[in-house]
Amino acid sequence: MTVPASPTTSPPIATAPVSPHLANSEPPRPNRPKPSRLKLTYDIVMLIAISIDLLLISLDAVLMSDFSANAAQWLSVSEGLNWYQATLHEPLRTAGGFFTIFLVAELLLRWAIAIKEKVYYRWFFFPFVHWYEVLGCFPQLRLLRLFRAVVIGRRLYQLGYQVLPQPWINRIKFYIDLLLEELSDRVILTTIQNFRQELTNPETHKSFIESAITRNRAEIEAAVLSILRSELAPKLQELTASSGGGSLLASEMGNAIEEGLANTPELRRYLRMIPIAGSLIESQLQHVGHNIGENVVYALNKRLLDPARLDSLMVAIARGIAQIDTDNSALDTLISSIIDDSLTAFEAQVKVQQWKHQDMLNL
Repeated sequence: MTVPASPTTSPPIATAPVSPHLANSEPPRPNRPKPSRLKLTYDIVMLIAISIDLLLISLDAVLMSDFSANAAQWLSVSEGLNWYQATLHEPLRTAGGFFTIFLVAELLLRWAIAIKEKVYYRWFFFPFVHWYEVLGCFPQLRLLRLFRAVVIGRRLYQLGYQVLPQPWINRIKFYIDLLLEELSDRVILTTIQNFRQELTNPETHKSFIESAITRNRAEIEAAVLSILRSELAPKLQELTASSGGGSLLASEMGNAIEEGLANTPELRRYLRMIPIAGSLIESQLQHVGHNIGENVVYALNKRLLDPARLDSLMVAIARGIAQIDTDNSALDTLISSIIDDSLTAFEAQVKVQQWKHQDMLNL
């Protein structure tokens, strides 16, 4: 039940208009329950710790590579690199090992908590849901820890916390969309080419046309009937409708009969055998024939072009066209042309790289 507003209700506070550019810069975030302060702090600490661990792993891998050795020799800083490799490399590896042990213990603890709170339908679902964390515990797959950092950062972002500057987020999203668009375009274009290749097979082509027409016979009948009702029926009624004493078709029919009577020599010979009235009878007979022709057309119009009769005739025509035999060379050529044109247009649209039309590249 709607409750009427109280007279003392304060008026709504006017808000400043939001710029469309700013309104579209951030996606709408779903309303989610705010996590506890302890969980939020834990996520932030883990995000920082994983980021530092990945940074140290990457830095150590670069400094221990042959490229760094050659670059240090070229820059004459080989002594500093040798000091790092001899002094800091092993402690960093040891610290990385302890951090891996900490991640394993933390993962097992969260698994136990998930089992206790029945977060998942089965107790063994946890390692499959958090597969990137399980694999990231192995030293050879430590780069998968980046996935967890991304997941934590995304969760914090959805809760309204600015993990990264908005321009960085916009550019990351842009390049992700670019990558997905290019991959999907390649998949779609490959699918189109495979479909074209399949249509070159006569059996596949015939089966495709037959199945397409068979499934859509009702739609074909409805479309043909609609065209006949909207285009053919008005033209027929306009052609045969009486206007100004007679339609074109009725007049032409009368003229044809009159001309036929005039060009009948036997009739003219017999009429001229009648003295005085023969010519008059001949003239009147031609006039009567003209009227008969017009009346015949009007009678046919009244019987054949009756709305109910004409509609039933068009229904029969549309049903007959819908039951067309698919083994028809003209129909095969028509459908092949339509399919080829449709695929070509779709392929051209897919090849348009939409990311080039965005302002992110400042092109």
